[in-house]
Amino acid sequence: MTNPLDRRRFLSNLGLGGLGYSVLVNATEFRPLAAAEATPEQIRAAFDTIAPPDGRGRFDGEPNMTLVDLTCDLLVAGGGPAGVLAALAAARHGARVVLVQDRSRLGGNSSSEVKMHVVGANNHNGRPGWREGGILEELRLDDAVNNPHRSWEMWDLLLYDKIVSEPNITLLLDTSVYAAEVSGGKIARVMARSDKTEHLYRITAKLYADCTGDARLALEANATIRWGHESRDEFGESLAWEKPSRETLGSSLLFTARDYGEPIPYTAPKWARKIEKKHLRFRGIKTWEYGYWWIEWGGALNTIRDNERIRFENLSIVTGVWDYIKNSGDFPESANWGMDWIGMVPGKRESRRIEGDHILTQQDLMGFNGDFEDAVALGGWPLDEHPPSGFDDPEIPPFTSIKLAETYNIPLRTLYSKDIPNLMMAGRNASCSHVAFTSTRVMATCAVMGQALGTAAAQCVKQGLLPRELAGSKEQLFTLTQTLLRDDQSILNRRNEDPGDVARQAKVAASENYQTAKPENVLNGFVRDMAGEMNNRWIGTMSNINDGAWLELAWEQPQSIGHVQLTWDTGFQRELTLTSADSHNAKIIRKPQPETVRDYELIGITPSGESVSLVKVTGNYQRLRRHDFEPRELSKLRLRMTATNGESQARLYEIRAYKAMPA
Repeated sequence: MTNPLDRRRFLSNLGLGGLGYSVLVNATEFRPLAAAEATPEQIRAAFDTIAPPDGRGRFDGEPNMTLVDLTCDLLVAGGGPAGVLAALAAARHGARVVLVQDRSRLGGNSSSEVKMHVVGANNHNGRPGWREGGILEELRLDDAVNNPHRSWEMWDLLLYDKIVSEPNITLLLDTSVYAAEVSGGKIARVMARSDKTEHLYRITAKLYADCTGDARLALEANATIRWGHESRDEFGESLAWEKPSRETLGSSLLFTARDYGEPIPYTAPKWARKIEKKHLRFRGIKTWEYGYWWIEWGGALNTIRDNERIRFENLSIVTGVWDYIKNSGDFPESANWGMDWIGMVPGKRESRRIEGDHILTQQDLMGFNGDFEDAVALGGWPLDEHPPSGFDDPEIPPFTSIKLAETYNIPLRTLYSKDIPNLMMAGRNASCSHVAFTSTRVMATCAVMGQALGTAAAQCVKQGLLPRELAGSKEQLFTLTQTLLRDDQSILNRRNEDPGDVARQAKVAASENYQTAKPENVLNGFVRDMAGEMNNRWIGTMSNINDGAWLELAWEQPQSIGHVQLTWDTGFQRELTLTSADSHNAKIIRKPQPETVRDYELIGITPSGESVSLVKVTGNYQRLRRHDFEPRELSKLRLRMTATNGESQARLYEIRAYKAMPA
């Protein structure tokens, strides 16, 4: 019998040996490159791309699999938060993207398969206000408004909708990357397989992004990879272990439960662990609707190879803990509670990391090394170490958390491989030491890395550059930074300096302003305030029921304007995520954020004094809004706001104006 992973089949699949039939498809050639939503007809047509109707492939080793060749600008492997945002960012900037995800749903650890809420710099232990902007904020707001009942499956559907509705993305679910051809030091082609649909995909791209978490694509491309703890001496990190180790953070299984209003008995499986109070010395049980991240196991093993063992042991702990809650007598109030879901996909924290041109370290995160010229994203979660022994050692606390004095920037050089020049990465497999990883690993930080990667990849494709060439060019870095800021990506100490934004040349006035929240703040280039600050936004009272509040830009010389961008206040001082923890959710507003302006109108004033209604919006709840219209010569541009989603004041961080939507 032929070994399904033998060299001959591998070469045959890549087209380097044997004879084979394939269907050649340009992954998105039927789609418009414009950043517009795909029509239902276009979405349905995509299935002819990934499952061509003509014929069956016959070649060595895989006679029953259909081989399909796909070409694109960027292949993204991995559909967690990092991969989803990388694909969306690249596609929205014109790149043709193939997104490969090995599960039936997107979202990774944030999906209904794991149910971990998305956290990051928004949980920074300093001043509130560091919630991430950009595409992640767009997704969070969509989820809060359209999923107030906190259904995890609706979060899955939201991510699927965003991806399939993007004309420049071809999505391959239930598909795994398993091989890569490297030629001249670069990835030339990648193989992926879907056994559910009996397809093999041979994908050729200009750039490749590993957002798998486990660095599977980097492994196949023979990129330099790290695993586990570095020694204290390697980077001079005071928090590193004295000696290196292959041990990692473990994996967790969560569960959810609810009150059924009548007694719900529970009998644990025979293989469940017998949990006693002594096992929970550092692991408190206060509520049980959503628990528990500290059911963590497997850090002393290989978190990839030993995943089945880790799944079983975690299930034995989950069922044992629930048995203790239900049957120990210590929690009589749990009588009417029953588990209604238990995870079967271990939420993995750590495995491989890919080396880039820069390895992020403890000193970087603590601000000891200064800022990065190539900063593209922001993090802020504490340095959060977990013992590899996990639940097996009840005498050790399940985590050690060290607060960071400030948020930190993440450089582009941590998002591409140091030795495979067309391989990029984002997420928990980005280029970090283990100590730095304990902060960067959380999903919101992984997500904003993904947006940075996708935006940089699209720029590389447009300019014919490799990521290292982009990182080494001050001119290209300036363009990338300004593009990311225009897309509301959060980067510490960076402001709008976009030369195409003619609003920066205007004088600004408003109906009124509240305290120091002056109208000129909307042109200072910054789009967030910490809690209690009013340095970077305008605030005006909605005093007149008919006129509401207004803000106006005026130019000495008329300007041709056909695109306006608005950045509203969406309450960055609060957390905003999907969670099954009722106590956590009590601090979250799962509807339109009350600060956000709901109804508004853009009015242009021509040089002759004529007022022209350009845009009218009702029902807004998003932070970043962009409006295109036929370019007009305008002397003034007035923003009239007539309703918010609850507050008595209108609040605006930024207004931009362009002749046309920037490329």
